Amino acid sequence: MKYSGKALSVDVLPSGVATLTFDLQDSSVNKFNRQTLEELRQAVAELSRSDVKGLVFCSAKPAFIVGADITEFTAMFAQSEEQIMGWLVEANSLFNAIEDLPFPTVTAINGIALGGGFELAVSTDYRIGTPAAVVGFPEVKLGIIPGFGGTVRLPRLIGADNANQWISSGAQIRAEQAFKEGALDAVVEADKLVAAAENLIQQCNAGKLDYKAQRNTKNSPLKLNPIELNVAFETAKGLVAAQAGPNYPAPITAVKVMQQAATMDRKGALEEEHAGFVKLAKLEVTANLVQMFLNDQFLGSKAKKAVAKASVVNTAAVLGAGIMGGGIAYQSALKGTPIVMKDVRQEGLDLGMAEARKQFNKRVEKGRMSIDQMVAALSSIRPSLDYGGFDKIDIVVEAVIENPDIKKSVLSELEGIVTPDTIIASNTSTISIDELATGLKRPENFCGMHFFNPVPVMPLVEVIRGKNSSDETIATTVAYAKKLGKTPIVVNNCPGFLVNRILFPYFGAFAQLLRDGADFRQIDKAMEKFGWPMGPAYLLDVVGIDTAVHAQAVMASGFERMQQDFDSAIELLFNQGKLGQKSGSGFYLYEPDKRGKPKKLPNPETDSLIASVQQAKREFDDQEIVDRMMVAMCLETARCLEDGIVETAIEADMGLVLGLGFPPFRGGALRYVDSLGSANFVALADKYAELGAMFEVTAAMRDKAASNGRYYQFS
Repeated sequence: MKYSGKALSVDVLPSGVATLTFDLQDSSVNKFNRQTLEELRQAVAELSRSDVKGLVFCSAKPAFIVGADITEFTAMFAQSEEQIMGWLVEANSLFNAIEDLPFPTVTAINGIALGGGFELAVSTDYRIGTPAAVVGFPEVKLGIIPGFGGTVRLPRLIGADNANQWISSGAQIRAEQAFKEGALDAVVEADKLVAAAENLIQQCNAGKLDYKAQRNTKNSPLKLNPIELNVAFETAKGLVAAQAGPNYPAPITAVKVMQQAATMDRKGALEEEHAGFVKLAKLEVTANLVQMFLNDQFLGSKAKKAVAKASVVNTAAVLGAGIMGGGIAYQSALKGTPIVMKDVRQEGLDLGMAEARKQFNKRVEKGRMSIDQMVAALSSIRPSLDYGGFDKIDIVVEAVIENPDIKKSVLSELEGIVTPDTIIASNTSTISIDELATGLKRPENFCGMHFFNPVPVMPLVEVIRGKNSSDETIATTVAYAKKLGKTPIVVNNCPGFLVNRILFPYFGAFAQLLRDGADFRQIDKAMEKFGWPMGPAYLLDVVGIDTAVHAQAVMASGFERMQQDFDSAIELLFNQGKLGQKSGSGFYLYEPDKRGKPKKLPNPETDSLIASVQQAKREFDDQEIVDRMMVAMCLETARCLEDGIVETAIEADMGLVLGLGFPPFRGGALRYVDSLGSANFVALADKYAELGAMFEVTAAMRDKAASNGRYYQFS
């Protein structure tokens, strides 16, 4: 038989073995959208009635199947539980039909087979991968669990312990590990993949392999006694609950579903999976995590369009070494762009090279890089005390001290040395790009490129467009950020740009709470419970109290609403020389642990210091703390969107998630407003209007509330 559609085709080899090849038209990857599933259903139905001797599933694209089409999830999950259940039952009838075909089946995995793609693979009798194959079930990262039989078949293939770890973590598993643990039956080179799969089928038909025994294992309860089952799943539940935390229910749900299904046959086990999936699909956290995935796709698509207009960056330089410059140099060298690191002091260069070396050593220790690779990458960083070679540099990142006069002097000097086409980007975190450009002869070649510390860890780079920055300058800077493995977001110029502009009303609300008598430890705990990785007091200690005070002054000079007319506990700590982790004390005390990292400890002096600027001690409810902190942040995020600092709500929210650690399960500040309802949010903000201009609702937000509008329209 032959079959040809827009997503797949079927051919028959001379041996009588059929190949079903996925090749979704108008897409760079194969995915299980409605089109693909419907064509697969038709093809499987015809194959089940044919006289083929076996079936090999393969791909004409560089990857096998990347999973379900996530763009269809938002509308699907908005349906009723009954409708979602119906979709699951229908889809699983297809995967069951594949598992029950009257001949042996093999999946030939080239590249990625994730989510539904891997669920197809485990529904076949055997799986063969290339050395580059990657398999897994990442569904928990979207707030759901596998829904096409993954929780049923995987434990029966690789054991309960491995399946608990694979599915609850959402990990992507490389071919070598997948083979060792039983998810792959063989690993062969790409040019032998289909032939090896065909050979497996021939061995089945010759009686050398018992493919029906494979099916029986997957269709039967797990072969563990009650004690073994209890140990496997109860242990996993404890570990998973501790790692995932209370705000991400999907990982623990996956383990519970597998535990309930362990003693059941395929039919009962699938019913357990469906029930768990439907319950998760209707949660707010799932909607937010799905939107986060779509947001990431949106940013990638936008950056891709910019990269198409960019000049090529073959060489780079960073002006100013130290920890920041060393981190930028490391990232550039790691991703294959040679870089010059210049400083006026040898001590700065030594510190920068030490930072780069430390980061490369970490990769070697984790097995992610060989010694030879490290040496080659490290040698592509050239430390320099002068401007030698700067006439051949494509882009320079200026990362000197955060002082406008010093920066302007350095930038002017630099412009006279580089070529007329060289792009200069300032790594300023607060200073106006337009102000810094005033001393430049070619301001069109200048923009901001704000990295977040620590550079190797933080994914966001703000690319700041000045009033004279050319489109090519912005595009090339975006392309360089992408080349570094970062997520660039283009923002327009204003004090603090996007992330810091939004952060400081949050810190301002924190300072007001302290003024009004709140306990900083309770504030930290309340915001951490809300989902932040650390509360505002701890975050200030990590950022540096001095850095925060400096940035606060910049914000206050640019935005009247951010001016403070009271004695701030943050400024008091600064005046006392208590700068946070860098000085060993701030809101908390810090001592190095066994690995030399600062360990947070109580600071007995903080309460008396704060008391000197407090009006009076007062008991606060955790919800009031959260409301005051989040109202200030959400309002400023809305203002950034209204002022055109970013083009979309997606970019505003992703800036906070990637740059500040805003809890992903809440989706960002504007997504949080949507979850409350715009009218409810406005009413909440009005409740605190007496606190000052930071809490004043904008006219646009009132209009949105009046029409019950949303920032995200398709959710």
